[in-house]
Amino acid sequence: MIWRALAVWLVILILANINGAVREALLIRSLGPVTGRAFSTTLLSGIVFLLTWLTIRWIGPTRPGEAFQIGVFWLALTLAFEFLVGHYVFRQPWPALLEDYDLKRGRIWILTLVVVLFAPLVAAHLKGLFRSVS
Repeated sequence: MIWRALAVWLVILILANINGAVREALLIRSLGPVTGRAFSTTLLSGIVFLLTWLTIRWIGPTRPGEAFQIGVFWLALTLAFEFLVGHYVFRQPWPALLEDYDLKRGRIWILTLVVVLFAPLVAAHLKGLFRSVS
């Protein structure tokens, strides 16, 4: 199950990078920085949930706790990538990396993190993967 969850997260990572490129090349220019980033965040959150919905049976959690563990795993990978790779590979300063968490400036990136955390649990529940046999 963990290897399948990792494979799905890698697809999420690819789609997130494509989303970021589209955001920088098109959305911010046409919608402005705040609206462009908000649209991009909302779009990515929807993509994450849709991909989770399409792959949750294949990933194979059998209990709510397993599905939640997948979400925690994805969240940890996402944060590690964002901060460690962002800082040490892409040379982004820590304050720049933290800007996406500033809700007062209209940065709603945390929405995507919440979706990443709960999408496996919600998708598995909605697909009926946890129905007990009575």
